[in-house]
Amino acid sequence: MPVDGMRPPSTALLTPLRWEDGRLLLLDQLRLPAEARWLACDDELAVADAIRTMVVRGAPAIGCVAAFGVALAVRRRADAGGNSAELIAAGEAAITQLGATRPTAVNLFWALAEMRAVLPLGADAVTQRALAIWHDDIDRCQKIGRAGAELIPDGATILTHCNAGALATGGYGTALGVVRAAVAAGKRVRVLADETRPFLQGARLTAWELARDGIDVTILPDVAAGWLMRRGEVTCVVVGADRIARSGDVANKIGTYTLAVLAREHGVPFYVAAPRSTIDLATPDGAAIPIEERSGDEVLSFAGVRIAPAGVPARYPAFDVTPAALVTALITERGVSLPLPPDLSVLFDT
Repeated sequence: MPVDGMRPPSTALLTPLRWEDGRLLLLDQLRLPAEARWLACDDELAVADAIRTMVVRGAPAIGCVAAFGVALAVRRRADAGGNSAELIAAGEAAITQLGATRPTAVNLFWALAEMRAVLPLGADAVTQRALAIWHDDIDRCQKIGRAGAELIPDGATILTHCNAGALATGGYGTALGVVRAAVAAGKRVRVLADETRPFLQGARLTAWELARDGIDVTILPDVAAGWLMRRGEVTCVVVGADRIARSGDVANKIGTYTLAVLAREHGVPFYVAAPRSTIDLATPDGAAIPIEERSGDEVLSFAGVRIAPAGVPARYPAFDVTPAALVTALITERGVSLPLPPDLSVLFDT
């Protein structure tokens, strides 16, 4: 079977990437919701730039896209007549470059390790592994959704942060996969989407996804969540994750820790939905998770217009860490862990 012959995901399924005739196409998330434009990536340099600039973002999606970046590098060298050693060298160079793009999302490094393991097998095997990582992520998200939907009561109002939907994964989503599966099960749900400053992933991406699917969604200023919890207007919080340490501490988009503290104060369940590839058993706890700091310039302007006084700096830690003690349950493709064990290795084969 040709390497492009693996059955693609259903066209009805929203996905942030496509693999067509040896080219990687990415849905440019910098342009959503105004424009759904597909950006072609022909080599690993373009893929690395797309990850770094957040054309594609979300831990599982970054892992999927990076895998294709390695495949592009190896295929290009194979097409030029390279031998096995040269193909491996091209793949290793791509892995180094892609691994330097975003430090917090462990799915990136998991996917690159998976690709390194198949480099000696040749270009076709490398491409097939990238396709398998993508399709497997979609399958895991759908399993996460079905498991998490059991936690969602009929008539629930679900608060979510950032975008942990189809756009952040191979397709379907983690936190939004739970929402989608609850709707598919016939439950009436409403979603409150934190706007998620400064990149506005909630306002731009989560709201776009859910509105596209006909799911009831309302955009919420980040600072309003606590007040609505106090008023009893939030049934539960469901978020994704970029890395989960062995202890169960969760790194996710900045502002997640704040929500977890507020949820604990107001007796609101706080659920984390993520695939096994997001759980980093080699990292003992949250203190050991590297936290990316992005340019303060991203805070100082809005839609290209500066909103702060000239000469005043800004700081932008892109992620924070929520202690395991604040997590009500972890939802993975293997089911719901409630409560979390003190060592997550007991849940998985090491």
